[in-house]
Amino acid sequence: MTDDTTEDGADHVDRLRRQWTRELPDLDTEPMAILGRAYRLSNLMRAGIEATFAGFGLDRGEFDVIGTLRRSGPPYRLTPTELYTALMISSGGLTHRLDRLEKAGLIRREKSPQDGRSVLVALTEAGAARAEAAFRADMANESAILQALDPQERAALADLLRKLIAGIEADSNPEISRQS
Repeated sequence: MTDDTTEDGADHVDRLRRQWTRELPDLDTEPMAILGRAYRLSNLMRAGIEATFAGFGLDRGEFDVIGTLRRSGPPYRLTPTELYTALMISSGGLTHRLDRLEKAGLIRREKSPQDGRSVLVALTEAGAARAEAAFRADMANESAILQALDPQERAALADLLRKLIAGIEADSNPEISRQS
């Protein structure tokens, strides 16, 4: 991650806000202070995360599949529908990932014991080991980046982001709003 702050402590988002304020002085750019930084943070982190997973022979989408299976707990099997719902992708997008992961020996497709017409996606031992190793490396990298904040700041930021995301999810999903 690059250091994009100036001597006065301004960062990239501060500079963008100043430019917009100069051009549109009647417009409140406060949302950029938070959401612009969240977007920038995501963009700054993406390459490092992808490089970490690439070091394990995975792209981010492939890690998402084996990571979802690994965190699902024993026996590390899910239906394709459970997987693509958890990953928020199309069934076609999942099929392509499963084909690559099966070819690499990280997952296998099994007939469901309850319904021989249904398929389960199961994590192999090699897949479980790869998912765990990649996730441990990713968490180590992300933890190192977060050292710029003290533990109390990290906890406060996590709490605030949780609150913001919960509000956005509730507003965008009437089901969640009704369940709250």
